[in-house]
Amino acid sequence: MKVKCPKCGKECGWENNEWRPFCSERCKMVDLGAWVSESYRISGEDALDEEDAEDAGEDEDGAARHRH
Repeated sequence: MKVKCPKCGKECGWENNEWRPFCSERCKMVDLGAWVSESYRISGEDALDEEDAEDAGEDEDGAARHRH
């Protein structure tokens, strides 16, 4: 069975493909790099607003506050 690589669109075999669903190790690593650098995002509003962040013990920058 032939499938298209989700990164480059090239057709490649599914069976016995060690990089599937990608066509090559390069496409697999480029995709992984995009995930690691947070290039893939879902648009929308932040899950927490300022008040919720304060209630959760975080400041406006998202850094945790330490109380002694």
